[in-house]
Amino acid sequence: MKRFIYISLLLCLPTIMTVAETKWDHLTQRNEIRIGWGDQLFESLMWHNPTNIATTLPATWQRTYHENYRHNQHLWLEYQWRFNHWLSVGGMFDMSEVNWDDVTRDGTGTEISRLNNRYFYNLVIMPTVRFTYFHHPNVNIYSGLGVGLGINGGTEKNVYGKNTDVGAAINFTVIGVSANYKRWFIAVDFGGLYSLKNANTIFMASSRIINASIGARF
Repeated sequence: MKRFIYISLLLCLPTIMTVAETKWDHLTQRNEIRIGWGDQLFESLMWHNPTNIATTLPATWQRTYHENYRHNQHLWLEYQWRFNHWLSVGGMFDMSEVNWDDVTRDGTGTEISRLNNRYFYNLVIMPTVRFTYFHHPNVNIYSGLGVGLGINGGTEKNVYGKNTDVGAAINFTVIGVSANYKRWFIAVDFGGLYSLKNANTIFMASSRIINASIGARF
């Protein structure tokens, strides 16, 4: 029986050493920086081209429509510092923007004027925490959470005549997977980014459901 236990330990030793080396690599590479892209699914559903433009009213009648929406998606940058093989903390900066044209038309649908520099932006600044619960030399699987500030601004004014609003923001990663090559990696995350000032001022809801990023650990 003892011989069987010794043989089993010898057979498992390479695996144990591999796991130990993997965790040690992550501990020595405490710094991580990544740049990513995220979708604007929420924005594209909420702000889109008009489905009905008046064409049967008098030519003296006028209305301004929001047309030609351009959704520029999310660009974000994140830094993380690893405490140990399963916990890291850091901060994230996210920026997104939506552009459109203000088009004034008469009752027949004829264009009278066009302003093509209309836009709003959302800036998000927040501390983040990540929990890595699966390690492999080539793959990591993790979840994460961030809470901070969302800043909304642009060419439109709120009810108080201001161009900028500030509210709470929360970002969560339900599951993220990174494929590693030495110190470099690519990752895909699934989650959501929310930002609101109050019940009547929602900047984002379920935006950035899908994220793709590249990064390095050092």
